[in-house]
Amino acid sequence: MKGKHIILGVSGGIAAYKTPDLVRQLKANGAEVRCVMTANAQQFVTPLALQTVSQNKVYTEQFEPLGVWNPEHVALADWADMMLVAPATANIIGKFASGIADDLLSTTFLAFAKQVVIAPAMNDKMFAHPIVQRNIETLRQIGVMFIEPAEGELACGSVGKGRMEQPANIVEFIKKLL
Repeated sequence: MKGKHIILGVSGGIAAYKTPDLVRQLKANGAEVRCVMTANAQQFVTPLALQTVSQNKVYTEQFEPLGVWNPEHVALADWADMMLVAPATANIIGKFASGIADDLLSTTFLAFAKQVVIAPAMNDKMFAHPIVQRNIETLRQIGVMFIEPAEGELACGSVGKGRMEQPANIVEFIKKLL
C-alpha cells in the first residue's frame, strides 16, 4: 500500500465508529487517506477524529467555499488510486446503484473511474432485502467489489449478517487488491 492514495467514504451507520481505526491501519501500511463523510456519518464519528488520524482535511460538504477553483469531487477522484466506502449503508449503496448524486460522497463515486470497494454495514433484514441485494448486484456488474459483512450481534440487538467487517480484515483485503 505504500504510496497509494485511498478515498475513504464514510456513510451514516453505527459502524462508522470503526473508521478511525481503519484509517490508522491503512496509514500504518503506507497509504495516504482522505475521508469523505456524509452528514449522517458525522452523527457517529466527528470529522476532527478522522482528520487527526488521517492527517488530512476531511471532506464533508458538497458546496464549500473554495480557495481555488477545483470541484472537490473531481479533484478527489483524480487524486485517488482507490475508493473504499466503509461503512456503506443501504442508503448510500442505493444512491450509487441508482446514480443519485446529491452529496459529496455520491458525486465523488460517480466521478471515480478506478477501483471501488464497498464494506456494507446494516441490520441483517435490511442487508437481505431484495432491493438492497439488487443494488449490490447492479454495482458488482460495473466492477465494484464488496467485502461481505460479518455475522454476529448487531447494534440493533438482533443477530445476523450485517456487521461491517473488522478494520484489520478490510486492510488485508485492500492489500491483496493493490
